[in-house]
Amino acid sequence: MASAPSDDLFDQFLADRGHETEPARWDRSYNKLQCPDCGALHDMGAATCSVCGWVPEA
Repeated sequence: MASAPSDDLFDQFLADRGHETEPARWDRSYNKLQCPDCGALHDMGAATCSVCGWVPEA
């Protein structure tokens, strides 16, 4: 019975083909958090983007 490929192997496969494998996180702009999807700026305590609803991965 074949086992599922490891996450590291799968991440390497995707990275070799130009895909990002890092979890999506807030960008930073001075003292604000910036949404990587829409570019909206938020206070440092933001948990979700109030413009597009984007949520950072854990």
